[in-house]
Amino acid sequence: MTNVFDVANYILTKTGKMSTFKLQKLCYYSQAWSLVWDDEELFPEEFEAWANGPVCRELFEVHRGQFSISASDLVAGRSIKSPTASQIETIDAVLDYYGEKDGQWLSTLTHLERPWKDARANVAIGMPSSEIISKTSMAEYYESI
Repeated sequence: MTNVFDVANYILTKTGKMSTFKLQKLCYYSQAWSLVWDDEELFPEEFEAWANGPVCRELFEVHRGQFSISASDLVAGRSIKSPTASQIETIDAVLDYYGEKDGQWLSTLTHLERPWKDARANVAIGMPSSEIISKTSMAEYYESI
């Protein structure tokens, strides 16, 4: 099965170096739309509802302290698999729509959407949270728009 690093590597290989903030959001939207369009998760890792939007902790641990990241930074010491043709189609569609947006724009968008808001329902604005954004809530919300 594909993991978040495989997807992040594909994104970085296709687009080049980007902010870690933006990479997190592109991985999130790739997961969300895969749940809708492909009726399956793109990768098993979860997203947490952090103050600045969805964050995959496993991916964060790789880029902690970095502002930007490239594919070579990500793959160091990792075995990376290529996504399937169907997964690439989904990721490419996400990149076509969201790829030109900056990380702050993407973060603001996630703050307007129900999955992130629901996961943070009991968390004060700006406070840390490790609440999981459920894949069920992602699938239901993005399917409805």
